[in-house]
Amino acid sequence: MEGDIVRQRVDAIVNAANESLLGGGGVDGAIHRAAGPELLAECRTLGFCPAGEARITRGYLLPARFVIHAVGPVWQGGGAGEDELLARCHARALDLALEAGARSLAFPAISTGAFGFPVARAAGIALRTVAFRLSGERHFAEIRFVCFNAETFIAYSAAHEAVTVPP
Repeated sequence: MEGDIVRQRVDAIVNAANESLLGGGGVDGAIHRAAGPELLAECRTLGFCPAGEARITRGYLLPARFVIHAVGPVWQGGGAGEDELLARCHARALDLALEAGARSLAFPAISTGAFGFPVARAAGIALRTVAFRLSGERHFAEIRFVCFNAETFIAYSAAHEAVTVPP
């Protein structure tokens, strides 16, 4: 869907975070602003989070109970393991959501903004990873990909049409 991730009424939203977890621009900055200063205070206690990993916090002033801070890779041309790191941070976000008991989850287009990951490539990786990890999984009631603009929405829609969901 095209929309604003900070307005999603789901159990958990995923933040396209940087390794410091202390906020930044784009989705990360918007989530920190909307959640209030308590989110930054909790993130300060978590320390560094490497690319391909994720951490979970409370949602504070957001409609979501949790924020899962997933750190995607910075695009370096595709030969530095970026695809694998992007897949891993999506998978780790799902693991944390399951552990927290979240039944609904909203993902942004991780790494496609300031980190420069090509949107169509990121969309395919994100959707394939989630579909594969959830094959046979019945815990989640809903998983959304919330796209911040029309270009991203078109790329994610095309990737969604191309993904084959395993049984």
